[in-house]
Amino acid sequence: MRFIVGTGPGGQGVYLVEGQKAWNLTALDSKVGHDLMGLISGAADLSELVARKDEGASYDLSAITPELPVAAPGKIICLGLNYVDHIKEGGYDVPTYPALFMRSMTSMIPAGAPMVRPSCSEQLDYEAELMVIIGKGGRHISEASALDHVFGYTLFNDGSVREYQRKTHQWTPGKNFDGTGPVGPVVVTPDELPTGAEGLKIESRVGSEILQSATTSDMLWSVARTISTISEYSTLEPGDYLAMGTPPGVGHAKTPQRWLRPGEVVEVEIEGIGICANPIVAEEDVRATEAAE
Repeated sequence: MRFIVGTGPGGQGVYLVEGQKAWNLTALDSKVGHDLMGLISGAADLSELVARKDEGASYDLSAITPELPVAAPGKIICLGLNYVDHIKEGGYDVPTYPALFMRSMTSMIPAGAPMVRPSCSEQLDYEAELMVIIGKGGRHISEASALDHVFGYTLFNDGSVREYQRKTHQWTPGKNFDGTGPVGPVVVTPDELPTGAEGLKIESRVGSEILQSATTSDMLWSVARTISTISEYSTLEPGDYLAMGTPPGVGHAKTPQRWLRPGEVVEVEIEGIGICANPIVAEEDVRATEAAE
């Protein structure tokens, strides 16, 4: 199944998506709630809702303004180095343990929302990534059972301010600027994709300019291995986000370097999931607009 959380002609809620049509499940049952946590927790009977979907109206998917699939995840954990060619272009050694870091909620935005280039640096980079949404929590999860803990897959653009990422051995500043991490819009359940979402084409682009192009089969740490590894040190909880790292082609490794510029629209696409598109805006323009309101 495919879902989008957002606001449209049918109101705000969780929409079931089929092709270019969407049905508001929240309007059918208030227990669904206003993000995916109602379905993840089992508060609402999904099979019953799917059978009843035609009791409500269908809407064009394009008419829905996306919101974050999970509004307040307990954790947002990201892999920094998970494609060999990306590791090499960054000048790093291939790790024997995944490079993990965390993102804050203020850095996260839904698909379609403006991605903010900060006023203190022009070095806003793009990173196309597969995003995993945890459905069933746990600790010390075996790799063999790890995929049973996945609710769905979506898209992520790990917007990185490279100048600040390089200021310290810790990547936290460069990875956590406000409004730099788009997620969504569509979440796809595992039954609609290859096991572990492997073998899917992953790409980023601005207009006709292809920035990155690879396949999720190139990941060093698979989804299952990543879940198992993280659960060694931390209890995974329903609704947690896990970002699976980016392939080669990022802007800081190009000659000349290629930063995202205000006025552009950056897209991340993964085969079988969809497209996450976001306009780039300058922070100073955002501030000017806010001051005028």
